[in-house]
Amino acid sequence: MTMRGRLIATGLALAAVSAPHAQEQSSAPAQTQLARGQQVFTYWCATCHSAGPGMPGTQALQAKYHGNPPALLLQRTDLTPQLIAYFVRNGVSVMPLFRKTEISAADLDALAAYIVVTARTH
Repeated sequence: MTMRGRLIATGLALAAVSAPHAQEQSSAPAQTQLARGQQVFTYWCATCHSAGPGMPGTQALQAKYHGNPPALLLQRTDLTPQLIAYFVRNGVSVMPLFRKTEISAADLDALAAYIVVTARTH
């Protein structure tokens, strides 16, 4: 076997061995991002947008939409990451805006991913 043939064979063997590992690595950041998104939601959003009485964000959305779409953000399949980012950065009605010093761009991406994924899995 030529040197080039050995290099190709070695490369193919390494690719076959590392492919499952690469797939595991790619899902790890996604899980980390969702975990961070849940933390951001719990810290910044849950006090207004959780279920139960006394949640002004949930109550306002219920009054506005009468359940269609759902008042709970974590059940809203119509929200896109771009729309979530818009409302977080600009606020709406009684919801304040959140500056980058409060919710960083990375945390906002994680928050949006968490809301979208959670809503679609419930």
